[in-house]
Amino acid sequence: QVQLVESGGGLVQAGGSLRLSCAVSGRTSANYVKAWFRQAPGKEREFIGGLRWSGGNTLYADSVKGRFTISKDNAKNTMYLQMNSLKPEDTAVYYCASKLGVLLTPRAHEYDYWGQGTQVTVSS
Repeated sequence: QVQLVESGGGLVQAGGSLRLSCAVSGRTSANYVKAWFRQAPGKEREFIGGLRWSGGNTLYADSVKGRFTISKDNAKNTMYLQMNSLKPEDTAVYYCASKLGVLLTPRAHEYDYWGQGTQVTVSS
């Protein structure tokens, strides 16, 4: 079992920044992929980006490339999502997710563990 807890969401003005955290506990094997997704009301869950915990390779969605950065702190078993130049269309509930293996995939159904989500609201 893997437990994921997101934090850091909130209300921010357009153009601002936020940093989300995803604390990982339980089976924290290095052979996991971690990812960030978001879901806006009435929309499907969207892949933002992810990384291989071992090696740190990253993959980003085109919609956030250049604005969002994923990083990790191995000592704290925590993954971060630094979000800059935020836009109103970034408003959503943001989730972190985890899957066993090394394949970094944008497909939500392939992830086994999910956090409870944290709300990000960007005002115009």
